[in-house]
Amino acid sequence: MLKKVLCYPPTRTASEPTRRYRLQSPLQRWLRMLLLVIISAGMLPLAAQSSLFGHQNASGFVRSEQAFSFDFHQQGPVLKLIWQIRPGYYLYRQQIKLTPLAATLGEIELPAGQLHRDEFFGETQIYRQTLQLAIPITQAGVDAQVSVTWQGCAEAGFCYPPETRQVPLNAVVANATRQTTAAPTVQLAPVKDIQQPFSPLWALLIGIGIAFTPCVLPMYPLISGIILGNGAGRLSSGRIFLLSMVYVQGMAVTYTLLGIAVAAAGLQLQAALQQPFILIGLSVLFMLLAAAMFGAYSLQLPSSVQTRLTLWSNQLQPGALAGVFAMGALAGLFCSPCTTAPLSAILLYIAQSGNLLTGGLTLYLYALGMGIPLVVFALFGHRLLPRSGPWMQRVKEGFGFVILALPVFLLERVLGDEWGSRLWSLLAVSFLGWALLAGRDARYRGNRVVAMVLLLMMIVAARPLQDWAFGSNGSTAGAPAAQGPVFARVVSVADINRALAASPGKPAMLDLYADWCVACKEFEKYTFTDPAVKQELAGFTLLQADVTADQPDQKALLNQLKVMGLPTLLFFDDQGHEIPGSRVTGFMQARDFQSHLHNIAG
Repeated sequence: MLKKVLCYPPTRTASEPTRRYRLQSPLQRWLRMLLLVIISAGMLPLAAQSSLFGHQNASGFVRSEQAFSFDFHQQGPVLKLIWQIRPGYYLYRQQIKLTPLAATLGEIELPAGQLHRDEFFGETQIYRQTLQLAIPITQAGVDAQVSVTWQGCAEAGFCYPPETRQVPLNAVVANATRQTTAAPTVQLAPVKDIQQPFSPLWALLIGIGIAFTPCVLPMYPLISGIILGNGAGRLSSGRIFLLSMVYVQGMAVTYTLLGIAVAAAGLQLQAALQQPFILIGLSVLFMLLAAAMFGAYSLQLPSSVQTRLTLWSNQLQPGALAGVFAMGALAGLFCSPCTTAPLSAILLYIAQSGNLLTGGLTLYLYALGMGIPLVVFALFGHRLLPRSGPWMQRVKEGFGFVILALPVFLLERVLGDEWGSRLWSLLAVSFLGWALLAGRDARYRGNRVVAMVLLLMMIVAARPLQDWAFGSNGSTAGAPAAQGPVFARVVSVADINRALAASPGKPAMLDLYADWCVACKEFEKYTFTDPAVKQELAGFTLLQADVTADQPDQKALLNQLKVMGLPTLLFFDDQGHEIPGSRVTGFMQARDFQSHLHNIAG
């Protein structure tokens, strides 16, 4: 195999005797440049020849210990594990395993990783850059240690076998007041911070939207008059703004405390709230709340409770900051038919999240959103707010679809991604169909254009439902998948030598495969099934070694073959010798791989 070599001209140092040089003419400089170009052009074929088989080896993949630098240290009863992850590489969260020997470890909570999706393993969590774990040690005897296992990949399509290190532990005496039993393997605690479909900022937008429903917007003139009192005409704009904001903050405080209380209750029941039957029950409840927004029934506080709250509010002094704040706090307890269902949905969502900060912030922003139109009305009257009309009922119904998004999010955890995409498709088609019908009687320019856009969006959104009903490939649905070539299985170097000896005069290819290797599955599905590749492989003896289990004999095979990770393909000539520079590491597209095989076959 030829290698690229770069030579530098002799260098003269300043210690040499000073010599005189004649200035070069432009013609001489031009001739020298032309000579350099000719020499460089002549070396290009040599460089191409040297990279004929070696382009995959120059892919830049590093060894596992360089990709995932591992370190540890113990501070009393706490063991700290640290991974420095090279850019372009990542660790799988679910592949991190700890097994104590002569020791007992406390519960381990892995931090939430970044979501990573591929077509073979679905949605997983990965770590990039740095991972640090603090492992509590309940008890550790003499010669105690922890077996730490991890596994990762390169983003370029190259995976490393699981790596295991033995970490020695210093002795730790068990707490006498607490009985512990040694467990053979530490169970990793689930991540509590589950990704939520909405951010608290959405609550602000929902609150603003709720303000324009038929139960809320007509009440703003009355509420404004109560806040400002009889002397509203004599108040300055600054005083009006202050009183309105104090009222809104009083309402927001009530909602915030309610959100924190519900989140705290949900935190105590966090494990139960992740059970499938609980998620299904919450989904049904969300759908019932959404039905109230479509007018199926009316949901509000009992009239006796509302009457008592109204009497309390009437006893407060309007126009005074303390009285206005108390009015707002009591107003937060009122629930009209338009606000009860969205508020109940938000409370259930907060309880399911179990996050105190999210709970308080979400309802604070929700109350602030409802209060913004009130402040605008108090300052400007009817000038900036729209007139009441049938459009407010459309706003109410629109928020019914927002509530319906929550059961889809919850059911996606139970039913999986495939059914989740179908439910999202159904919700999108329903919403777009409702919007199309709702705007049918509207009279404005561009009505037909909007209708056409909505219709096209419905067709696009319905694609997952079409694939489910008619097959993902239309007329080709049900067609058998392309079959790849048949490999002979080997488990050791001796097996490889016997297989090569059994087929003299024929080149061979050895595929090192594992179930945890995504790129191996891509080779299997996309590259090996290509007709041109299959035709080239017909002239090879095909061998495959499955190293999924990562057993000692499989590790020994990888070490003997000097394989860093997978996928790795080795090629042998008709004499059974590995062809220098022919190895393939990482995924290759079918066209590139077919060209590589053609070059090997000569």
